[in-house]
Amino acid sequence: MDISDIMGCIGEDIEIGTRPVDAGLSNLGRMTGTAAEDNVPGEGIIYYDIRFTAYHKEREIKILINIEAQKSSDSGKLGYHLENRIIFYLARMISAQKQTEFFHSDFDSLKKVRSIWICMDNIGTEDSIEEISLDRKTVFGNKKNPYYIDLMKAVIVNIRNGSGEFVKKSQNVLIAMLEELISKKDAAEKKRILVDEYGMVMTAELERRIQIMCNWSESIRERERIDARNEARIDVRNEARIEIIEKMIKANAAKEQIISYGFTEAEYAEAENSVYANL
Repeated sequence: MDISDIMGCIGEDIEIGTRPVDAGLSNLGRMTGTAAEDNVPGEGIIYYDIRFTAYHKEREIKILINIEAQKSSDSGKLGYHLENRIIFYLARMISAQKQTEFFHSDFDSLKKVRSIWICMDNIGTEDSIEEISLDRKTVFGNKKNPYYIDLMKAVIVNIRNGSGEFVKKSQNVLIAMLEELISKKDAAEKKRILVDEYGMVMTAELERRIQIMCNWSESIRERERIDARNEARIDVRNEARIEIIEKMIKANAAKEQIISYGFTEAEYAEAENSVYANL
């Protein structure tokens, strides 16, 4: 479909950061429409970044869509694997349709759900698009079932952060456009590229949103610079503490005496290893 036709299919029920993902909150009031949040007891409330509905009247299709912007997809930083969170979001978008899109046992009235994740921390060769979906296969026998399961699907758009090595323009149009949007270029240059290279019609609302996004990107970069400076100061302070302990060990100070000055067991062990490694 042409971009203009796709835009015409997007409903007016667009919710940005206002609908919970967690059980019991995502369809409060049993109102037909989308929801941007969800709540699991003891875990606080998680909010969908963006939720909206797409319609295709001629083909009688209604799809519930969620879009998430993910600064990091590294399980080490997140504390979990992003794929599991994506499956949770898809499951909640399905289960939240009870009493909104279908009633009682009318499960064939379930609407398709799509969750789109834009992951922004990939390196130079990792620009890619992945899909996660339900699969069906016969593991024994010759059972034939023509019913195609297309109810849940996630799309992961992996864009590159542009740091380190020079990143060439992606061969995928969507990724190339998104990478321009999060680049360090100023708002005027981004608007020119969107119009000249991607054929966007630059409305006053779109200009305003691009400016907001540029301000947001610069704010993130500034926070990253501050965090880097703070981490550097912490590293220097930690190194100084280890050096003091090393000097005390070389002066034959007892371990108990050193610990009594406020140093930790871990710091003592590191200093001790350093001293004996250099003997």
